[in-house]
Amino acid sequence: MIRKDIHIEPNMTYLLTDSRQLLFPDRSLFFAIRGEHHDGHRFIGELYEKGVRRFVVETAALTPELRHELAQYPEADFLEAGSSLKALQELTARHRSRFRIPVVGITGSNGKTIVKEWLAQVMAPDHLIQKSPKSYNSQIGVPLSVWPLNERHTLGIFEAGVSRPGEMQNLQPIVRPTIGIFTNIGTAHDEGFRSRKQKVAEKLRLFTQTDVLIYRKSYTDIDEETRLLLKAVHPGIRLVAWSTEGPAEVNVRYEPESNGTRIRLEGQGKDGSVRVPFADEASLENVTHVLLAALELGLSDPKELQDRFDRLRPVSMRLELREGIRRNLLIDDSYNNDLAGLSIALNFLSQQDNDRSKVLILSDLLETGTRADELYPAIARMVSEKGISRLFGVGPEIGRYRNSFSMPARFFRTTEELLESESLYTLFDSAILVKGARRFSFEKVIGRLVQKSHSTVLEINLDALTHNLNFYRNKVGADTRIMVMVKAFAYGSGSAEVASLLQYHRVDYLAVAYADEGVSLRQNGIRLPIMVMNPSPETFPYLLDNQLEPEIYSFHILEEWLLFIGQNRPAREGDTTVPPIHLKLDTGMHRLGFLPDELPDLCRKLTEHPSVRVASVFSHLVGADEAVHTPFSQLQYERFISGSAQLEEALGYRPLRHLLNSAGMIRLPEYKLDMVRLGIGLYGVEASRMETRQLLPVGTLKTVVSQIKELRPGETVGYGRKGVVTAPSRIATLAIGYADGYDRRLGNGVGQVCVNGILCPTIGNICMDMMMVDVTKASVREGDEVVVFGREVPITDLATRIGTIPYEILTGVSDRVKRVFYRE
Repeated sequence: MIRKDIHIEPNMTYLLTDSRQLLFPDRSLFFAIRGEHHDGHRFIGELYEKGVRRFVVETAALTPELRHELAQYPEADFLEAGSSLKALQELTARHRSRFRIPVVGITGSNGKTIVKEWLAQVMAPDHLIQKSPKSYNSQIGVPLSVWPLNERHTLGIFEAGVSRPGEMQNLQPIVRPTIGIFTNIGTAHDEGFRSRKQKVAEKLRLFTQTDVLIYRKSYTDIDEETRLLLKAVHPGIRLVAWSTEGPAEVNVRYEPESNGTRIRLEGQGKDGSVRVPFADEASLENVTHVLLAALELGLSDPKELQDRFDRLRPVSMRLELREGIRRNLLIDDSYNNDLAGLSIALNFLSQQDNDRSKVLILSDLLETGTRADELYPAIARMVSEKGISRLFGVGPEIGRYRNSFSMPARFFRTTEELLESESLYTLFDSAILVKGARRFSFEKVIGRLVQKSHSTVLEINLDALTHNLNFYRNKVGADTRIMVMVKAFAYGSGSAEVASLLQYHRVDYLAVAYADEGVSLRQNGIRLPIMVMNPSPETFPYLLDNQLEPEIYSFHILEEWLLFIGQNRPAREGDTTVPPIHLKLDTGMHRLGFLPDELPDLCRKLTEHPSVRVASVFSHLVGADEAVHTPFSQLQYERFISGSAQLEEALGYRPLRHLLNSAGMIRLPEYKLDMVRLGIGLYGVEASRMETRQLLPVGTLKTVVSQIKELRPGETVGYGRKGVVTAPSRIATLAIGYADGYDRRLGNGVGQVCVNGILCPTIGNICMDMMMVDVTKASVREGDEVVVFGREVPITDLATRIGTIPYEILTGVSDRVKRVFYRE
């Protein structure tokens, strides 16, 4: 039944906006939201089958067809709204208005999440805190962060971000901060605003009813707009504008000390100092915001203040996927400790290989605002819903509720007790999620389980990969399917892990180069259709057994496939499924494919074997990334349309047609047809160079400084004495070489790496396992991290320096370099 209102009990309702995040069907309210890349109304039937009975639907989506579909769900209640997103925001705004507690609202370009986490750490002994999980600061994330607020909480800390004008006015009533922090202003989301000042003004809307606003005065755009606009609409707001560079409401001085920095404050009654364990500028700015907010919240005792700031450590907001010992897969979320964070991590765990058993190592959840007798039974239901097959609970609270958990479980009072029990050594071939409060020191558990490797790693940012996927989805539109290339170890990024994410985001097809790549994906739980681009007769049994779909590019391979199917199909008892094929046409690449004059014979051959289904017909553009080749691309398109039309007429149906690669989607979107093939663009390289700023780098190759030497002029570095020192220099040896994928051509000053924010050139020849760089201009110590390529050292720049293409750099990263996958 479609209604205009549904009774909602906040303590009994889970707000759901993504069908893949379902945990408690009987207690969920699903908001069917339509966005750029999705329409939640498509998943109502799937959720109803899983037990969801309450839905918010949009008036504009209620076509006669959808109304007919909804009528098939007699037990469901539907709330009709003009906008499901607005309904979500209005519901949580009404919920927020019930509470009269201090709430800190944080906005800015960078540092929001760090400031939130540090402030929560500092204030936790005095308050029961509800805060945003991870970086939930969007139009959907903010409502989901505020909804769990209840009568037991005494402090709220929430982030709010915007990407275009008009968004913050939706979030302000949901957060309604009493204390505001504006961290800084930078280039993020500049494209959504006419000017930097307009972006500042939009963010300031969060503070139109705030008592106090904390910000750094040296960000002149923030200071000017605050005094000009915000004070005009809210003259009673008190400004805590601080500065290290001149007169301000609060003057701040940073004094370096042996183990950190002393922060001295003067002004507004905040005179005093605190020592913090940080020295870098970004951390000092973030911790100064935290310090001023803590003082506003009443934490004024100098000794207590110092004790709490002594315990601050860099916050890892990343959920990392790493290789574990004994063929285990390890998900490290060891410092995020709340119910929403557990839900996020469990959903990430569920994306992994379905053939692995799922193991959860979980500490007591602290400061959730929920009574233990409600919390742990809810957690038990949550982990059961997500198919956890084994649980290790650590802490006195979770152990008291051991009878709530239905799966095999062991409980320990402390982390040391878990480690001493040797229980971790019983885990094999499992996907293990490690999640605990900071006080339980679960880094010791990670250290026991992680696969040890040398110190060079390739970090893969799964959030950036998702961003790039959505960018291309938006380019081609919802009606065009997407095939993603995960060949060559997903361009060096890790096939199974990338494919799992793509499956989660419901891409239509994957493509690999060889059958063994496809078999490996199937063994890792990938169920998407997979095209194999270079099949060979000896691999046909693997194609059949694993439902892998061959590319057919010649009469020879077609005859071999037909012969194989004819011989083997009857022998497969009870299984009549044969993978469809993909026909490649040669329209000018002259690498693989049927030429135009071969198509009549191909059509005859296919009509003689009507049981062979053709899933798609495709070709490859020669020069989609360069405008000079556009006329030839047009010719290829015309040849392809003609050839695919001949095949369609012979087959009696239209297979999917695809022609465009990543560059083609940008330069020649009019040729998108039924499907496109996304390759290098997914990994952050825009080959046409027309919209490079729209993509995010996915991979960051990092290593460490093994040793530093002070050398005099005239001394040489490396094999063949190629690196000649011309001035007093500091030379660092790095734990990476050409066996790891760092090309020898980048030696002798051709390449450069980023050391603590400074670009440092190579010196001497690149060795097999090591390389040397000149770090004279950098502040560096042995053991420091070095970025070999990533945001600081673009992979396109490295490729240009040695006259190659980014593909070669990416795919050249050696298998011995461990991949670490993470989400922010």
